[in-house]
Amino acid sequence: MTGDVRITVTRTLTKDQQARRARLIASAHELASEGGYAAVTMHDVADRAGVARATVYRYFASKDHLLTEVAADWARVFTELNVPGKSPTARLSGLLEALVEVASTNINLTSAVVQATTSQDSGVEDARTELFRYVRQQFGAAIDPEETTRSVSGVSMEDVESVIGHMVLAALVSLTALARPKEEVMAMVRTAARLIVGER
Repeated sequence: MTGDVRITVTRTLTKDQQARRARLIASAHELASEGGYAAVTMHDVADRAGVARATVYRYFASKDHLLTEVAADWARVFTELNVPGKSPTARLSGLLEALVEVASTNINLTSAVVQATTSQDSGVEDARTELFRYVRQQFGAAIDPEETTRSVSGVSMEDVESVIGHMVLAALVSLTALARPKEEVMAMVRTAARLIVGER
């Protein structure tokens, strides 16, 4: 054999299973908020959710996989914010600033999800790919809500969304690992929005 073959099995969850999975994600979210990455263990998540430890592993391959799903839930709530703005720069900047504001209010949680989503754990790969794709698309939609723009300043929207994704990660790392002040990171994302959209 020349390499490993990975097969992903997708199954539909019952209502009870969906509720159990949501309870596990909520428990991990609470633990990360309280004590950061180190505070989240599969044992403690199981205890808080009121399930057996083996149950956690039925839904999540690892702690990093679970925290990546926490990040996905957080991202879905955050990116549904209605950020007003007449211009693409104003809309993008507003959404980026809102992200920095939300992330800075819970550094423990932000740090935990950044650490998990940048993990080399192979079990995280699918969830991380889906999370990053979703976030990039949401920020791209801030630039062009009607999705009619194929490029920005001569750069394809796909590439623009990719750059935004990397910039979002840089902003979160600046807040957490680098402990930069919120105001500094806010200024950075405002500048990035102007440069990405090409408005001065």
